[in-house]
Amino acid sequence: MLFGKSPYKNVIVTGLGLDEHGQKMGKSLGNAVSPMNALTKHGADAVRWFMYVNSHPWLNFRYSDELVMEGARRFMGTLWNTYAFYVLYAEIDQFDPYKHQANDPSVMDKWLLSRLNTLIQKVDSALARFEVTEPARLLDQFVDELSNWFLRRSRERYWVSEMPQDKINAYKTLHHALVTVAKLAAPFVPFLSEQLYQNLVARFDSNAPKSIHLCDFPTADEALISPELESQMEITIEIVTQGRAARNAGNAKTRQPLSEMMVALPSGSKTPDASLLEVIREELNVKSVSFISDGSEYVGYNIKPQLRTLGPRYGKLVPKIAAALNANPDQTMQALKSGIWKVTIDDTAIELTMDDVLVETTQKEGFATASDKGVTVVLNTTLTPELIEEGNMRELVSKWQNMRREAGFDVTDRIIAGYSDNSILSAVIANNHASIAAELMADELTCSPPPAGAFAREWNVNGETIELWVKRS
Repeated sequence: MLFGKSPYKNVIVTGLGLDEHGQKMGKSLGNAVSPMNALTKHGADAVRWFMYVNSHPWLNFRYSDELVMEGARRFMGTLWNTYAFYVLYAEIDQFDPYKHQANDPSVMDKWLLSRLNTLIQKVDSALARFEVTEPARLLDQFVDELSNWFLRRSRERYWVSEMPQDKINAYKTLHHALVTVAKLAAPFVPFLSEQLYQNLVARFDSNAPKSIHLCDFPTADEALISPELESQMEITIEIVTQGRAARNAGNAKTRQPLSEMMVALPSGSKTPDASLLEVIREELNVKSVSFISDGSEYVGYNIKPQLRTLGPRYGKLVPKIAAALNANPDQTMQALKSGIWKVTIDDTAIELTMDDVLVETTQKEGFATASDKGVTVVLNTTLTPELIEEGNMRELVSKWQNMRREAGFDVTDRIIAGYSDNSILSAVIANNHASIAAELMADELTCSPPPAGAFAREWNVNGETIELWVKRS
């Protein structure tokens, strides 16, 4: 235990979604078990959850242990690992959620609280109608967003030193979300919910009910619900999703900064505000984000007929329709986006919509694109020397951080870091010495052979070979 006896107990670290720091640090929490044991610990809950989320009760469905485990991993495993992340860092900071107050929350906090209270409304309404599948799926979706969007976007807030207000807000928001989800999920997974409640609430608040099943069901705070913010975040998440796809299409590594990204939104969609644009820039590692009316000048199209819909309607004309679609693909796409593409073939009037075609985008030189659900993202993949240097720096920091974890260092350990001489990478380190040392929590950053007791490893960083080493200070 990092700081004497922890107020938290029975934390299971499964590795099913906990961040890399959490997976290595889990040993300090006690009672760590394998992923299988983590889920079978609440086996009755896993079966109950499968029955609820799989399909409506009046429908037939296929049962298997594998399907039960899959559903348990997706919901229970993700929820438990999000909880384990909170406990890990709350233990390090000795954070008592009942001794701090949130103040001036960030846009991510406001969004999560809005989504949480919208969830309360929908789950309560569905349960009042004696429906179980809909609220179970809503809980499943929310826990995925909590882990894979809010927590992933907020992790660095928990890593800063001391206890600034933003870190308190991050802790309070995550704690509130975990406790509320546990209460909402209590009718579905009573044993897992009870354990979360005991460790997050009852252990700290002596005035709280002794069991989660003695608590009132959550009620929504409508003042915290912002449909506008939820809508904007939904667009933001879709932009990020397409941005990642564009990076993959352009073979641009995540840690390689890019100069600009251009986004075309569906007609009528509102541009995300400045705070969300910053989220996009950070998430996709781009220097600037701008919005354009149409991304067609950066994109090529290969349009194919959707045989499932066109075959029964036009039969032998389908090959000629395919040729006509690609006679001028830019004009075809413009017509489809407007609503209907029309052509006459062999005296037959043809009218197609987006549902009647399959669209593949092709990349133009120097750009990478991706498009779905009306959102088109265009990345400028041309790299300047400055961008290449920053990409190399981020790769080096990532390699050193991996070595910290492989060497079994705690997240709070100060280290000495070193590297072998490499004309290109040594210059990168020299130019960014202070920022690299700060990120690594390194008291020294030196170009020298590894000393006795150091953990050393050779790496390939964007085609350059270098030996890196780490050692506790």
